[in-house]
Amino acid sequence: MSLDTTRALAGEFLGSAMLCAVVVGSGIAAQTLSPADVGLQLFENAFATALGLAVLILIFQTVSGAHFNPVVSIVDALLHRKGVAITTAYIPVQILGCIGGAILANLMFAAPAISWSTTDRATWPHLLAEVVATAGLVLVIFALVRTGRSHLAAPAVGAYIGAGYFFTSSTSFANPAITIGRAFSDTFAGIAPTSVLPYIAAQLVGAALGWALVRGFFPFASDAPAASGRRPRGRAELERT
Repeated sequence: MSLDTTRALAGEFLGSAMLCAVVVGSGIAAQTLSPADVGLQLFENAFATALGLAVLILIFQTVSGAHFNPVVSIVDALLHRKGVAITTAYIPVQILGCIGGAILANLMFAAPAISWSTTDRATWPHLLAEVVATAGLVLVIFALVRTGRSHLAAPAVGAYIGAGYFFTSSTSFANPAITIGRAFSDTFAGIAPTSVLPYIAAQLVGAALGWALVRGFFPFASDAPAASGRRPRGRAELERT
């Protein structure tokens, strides 16, 4: 494995960990700062997540592509006819990164390193919301990518996810890796382990719908090589396998 490939995988791990730490940590802080106002807690959590996600994309976009999300990696491979190697390499590090980020957030707020969430979210309205949230996220990202505007991904994705906290009943997880990570924290942003698989199933349906929308509205990619920013040589090597 080349140094550039190692750097790309490390970027996905660290970016995913930092993203989950932002989501879980800001949720814990919101519970502490506004214990009697759930609406304010949600706003604080959403605001921190939107800003943190945008910054993390800016940091890691030219290192790994700043996916931090298995469905983004999968759709990127499908749309741009990449090999399976990069996707199968990214997904495990994204999941492990999100688990590590949740544990880190717990420790930063003096909570047990692992405390399984008891927040049951697997209702039909929540699952429908995850389909909508994930389809919208895929459409936002790849509409920009396929029209040569990938440099706008950071603010656009941050804004979309921040809005998704409010316009979806599920608060817009839209990411299987972070869904798994959030199960490790019994706090404001947590999700019960029993709800994880239904959420991931809904997210995969949303990813398929988002892929179809992108193919319908943007059938030709004017900037396909920039799907995730400037790719390192090691990543290109993986994609050719």
